[in-house]
Amino acid sequence: MSATLPPSATSTPTDAASSHAELLEQLKAHLEPSLFAAVNGKFNSYENELQYARMKNQVLEERLRQQRIAKYGPGGEKLSNLQLELLDLEPGVSNVEVAAESERETLSSSSEDEKKRRQHPGRQTLPADLPRVEKIVACMPEQCVCRNCSADTLVIGYEVSEVLDVKPAEYFVQVTKREKRACKKCEEQGVATAPVAARIIDKSLVSDRIIIDTIVGKYGDHNPLYRQSVILLRDAGIDIGRATMCGWVMTVGEMLAPVVGAMRSQLLAGSYIQADETPVDVQAHDRRGKNHQSYLWQYGSPGGSVVFDFRVGRDREGPAHFLVNFEGILQTDGYAAYDRGIGGPKMVHAACWSHARRYFVDAIKLNKQDAGSVRIVELMDKLFAIDARARDEKMDHAARHALRQQEAPPLLHKIHAQILTMSGSVLPKSAAGKACNYALRLWKRLNIFLKYPELELSNNLAENSMRPIATGRKNWIHIGSKQAGPRVAAILSVVESCRRLKVPVRHYLADILPGLANTSIQRVAELTPAAWIARHTQANL
Repeated sequence: MSATLPPSATSTPTDAASSHAELLEQLKAHLEPSLFAAVNGKFNSYENELQYARMKNQVLEERLRQQRIAKYGPGGEKLSNLQLELLDLEPGVSNVEVAAESERETLSSSSEDEKKRRQHPGRQTLPADLPRVEKIVACMPEQCVCRNCSADTLVIGYEVSEVLDVKPAEYFVQVTKREKRACKKCEEQGVATAPVAARIIDKSLVSDRIIIDTIVGKYGDHNPLYRQSVILLRDAGIDIGRATMCGWVMTVGEMLAPVVGAMRSQLLAGSYIQADETPVDVQAHDRRGKNHQSYLWQYGSPGGSVVFDFRVGRDREGPAHFLVNFEGILQTDGYAAYDRGIGGPKMVHAACWSHARRYFVDAIKLNKQDAGSVRIVELMDKLFAIDARARDEKMDHAARHALRQQEAPPLLHKIHAQILTMSGSVLPKSAAGKACNYALRLWKRLNIFLKYPELELSNNLAENSMRPIATGRKNWIHIGSKQAGPRVAAILSVVESCRRLKVPVRHYLADILPGLANTSIQRVAELTPAAWIARHTQANL
């Protein structure tokens, strides 16, 4: 990591030229060809070789810090380079030790009196709609008699406190008896039997509630099927294998596919979509023992439903197929697959300010003395503060748009000027250089929010919808097959849409799944989570 020093003032021109050539050879050996070409072209513009060597040294330090952070996990981001170096010298450092070191106060930290203290929110209240079960605690016998005159005391009130309680899951066998009727006089009329109630899976050994709990347990609570199978065996003494549970999941996924198709149509008929994608492993059945990396592409609108689309690759074929003829606003990160051949001719492509900000934050994590990146992040935070103020004051889109028009343009001008200045003094492949290049490349898309009142500054909502998948795949590891991918995507679409829309997912699935396979395709649009909550809201008015 040490940089070659420039020739001293007393060295001869021949020595300087030799040192100059030697420095170029060292840089060529350490840097990637593209990076070396970019920097070598600016070599003569630098005041001396020392500045050049310092910039090369900065790149190498950033790479080393990135490797160490990747090695020690998120806790390593808070550590200084010296702390990371000391951890490298210790064998067998645990995650607990890294976390403890990251929480250690630095010498420059301010005193407790100078820190902002978060105001305590007070005791939390329990939801009013939960049923209350009262338990009256009587006074002790000696408290029921007056200590002065020995007369019986009277109850004058109660000290009331509330705690959240739970009943353990109780498994039972539901026995259904359907009446059979016949006329004793007219035997030729035969026997009439009460109709069979619609079920999710006919002749299944378990009830609809068990199947729904299995679905929500896996895709809502990230509880893999093998673990649920063990719980059933432990708590109910029922041995239901994973293969059987997997059959339930595939059946429900297939049943929900038409509903998700209607959700997609409703989404494309709107004017604003946020998109993102995340990898998910798919079990390969080719005896190589390796999973195939596929992708779940997510499309949703703020305050509305979300649809996941399973694809075996990450190329533009996925969004091109899903967004065909879409004419509204598409907001994404800077991934190139969204750039060409996506949507209709009138589609507007907007970028995400959170992604642009994140690159500069990453540069600060690598170099806390990067004043330029710190300044840019501060300016971007002021931009986000405009929308935060609009949320706090409960402004509608029109009022927020007026506030943006008034306060955002001066900030945008300062941010752009700061990035342009910084881009000329940093290496293109450094963390700060990548941040500048990303923001400048997408600058026009980043400014589109000034034209469209409904457009958010970031697509964080889309990223938040990806977090359950990231958490889930750590538990259920992979999707069983490529054929299972679309069915899993359908279940995830419904579960995440219910979460966004605050629809009770168990009630929703219990309402629509029984008999769904026999429902007319014309009625499917009435069964989406958005239509379901609208129908129930209207019924309660």
